[in-house]
Amino acid sequence: MLMFKDRRPAVRTLRGWAISVLNDAGAIRECEEHGWIHDRADPHASDRAFDIARRDPPAGVSPEAATVAIAEVFDSIGDTCPECPPEDLV
Repeated sequence: MLMFKDRRPAVRTLRGWAISVLNDAGAIRECEEHGWIHDRADPHASDRAFDIARRDPPAGVSPEAATVAIAEVFDSIGDTCPECPPEDLV
C-alpha cells in the first residue's frame, strides 16, 4: 500500500516565518542583484506584518513571540543593500 509522509511546513524556523510574513505584507524586499533583504520603509506594510503576527502566529508560537520575531528581523536588516553602490555616486 502506498503511504505518504506528513509534509513538513514550508517554513521551518520562526525567523523564516517572520521573513515570509514581512515579504508578503510588502514591508521588505530583496535586492534583485545581490539578494540582500532590506526594509521598504512602508509603515503601513510593517503594521500589516505585526497584525498578522498577532492574529495568526505559526503553530505552537504565542502571538507575543511572533511579534518579537518580526521585530528582530526588522532590527537585523537595513534600508539599503550593502553591496550596491550609494545612489549619489552613480
